[in-house]
Amino acid sequence: MNPPFHTIGIIGKQHAPVIKESVTTLVNFLLAHHFKVMVNASAAQYLERAEVLTADYATIGDQCDLAIVVGGDGTFLAAARSLCDYTIPLLGVNEGRLGFLVDISPPELLRRMEEILLRQSYISEERCLLHAEVFRNGKSIGEGNGFNDIILHKWNMARMIEFDTYVDDHLLNSQRSDGLIVATPTGSTAYALSGGGPLLHPTLDAIVLVPICPHTLTNRPIVVTSRSTIKLIVNDCHRDHAQLACDGHINIPLQEHDQVIIRKKERPIRLIHPADHDHFEVLRVKLRWG
Repeated sequence: MNPPFHTIGIIGKQHAPVIKESVTTLVNFLLAHHFKVMVNASAAQYLERAEVLTADYATIGDQCDLAIVVGGDGTFLAAARSLCDYTIPLLGVNEGRLGFLVDISPPELLRRMEEILLRQSYISEERCLLHAEVFRNGKSIGEGNGFNDIILHKWNMARMIEFDTYVDDHLLNSQRSDGLIVATPTGSTAYALSGGGPLLHPTLDAIVLVPICPHTLTNRPIVVTSRSTIKLIVNDCHRDHAQLACDGHINIPLQEHDQVIIRKKERPIRLIHPADHDHFEVLRVKLRWG
């Protein structure tokens, strides 16, 4: 039997009135069944219940047993990055588009909440995140976490960038390209897939490196163990020509000779799925395999 949840945090998509019905339905259900409820500011604007506390990520991470994310994959990624240093698990309600990470559709919301919250019938799954830190002249100048990926990419110019890639201090290659995607198994269905990378099962202990439009066509994606340390050294690079992005949101401008160190975070994030969750069915449906 899975452990029960008592205090539920609700994280809503920003500037999205479409979430109002799901958030209201969810809060009414939780209060009717005597759960303590906290919501972030994006969800709180659609509620008029005095029993519901408005809370930030830190409070939700500290005091809640479960965070329910109402939005799309982008909202879920933001919640995962913000809560990755807490032990709180995440569950997703899909109010976005593709929805690889948010399992529950609005029409089935109440049925799934009964299964997961009242009968404790669910699957718990651990997913890894990546941590990146940028060093300039030996000093750290920025860092960030990525649930999907860490991306070194060109910006502001049409020219390629040049950089060296090391895996555990062994030179993998020196390349000229538009950049490099360093992705988790979760992120293998995102930008890495568009770049020609392989699909990885989300529970694999691995990291995939996918070059972006490499000048040398034999430079192909490679999968390494998640225990590896990835080091990127920027070579020929004009000022403001390269950038590091974490899940497309945390952006750090890079200069020539900057070093980027990427490792798996020690603490995984825990996802909650309905008991009948099937990863391969998700792939078939989302990728329209038939």
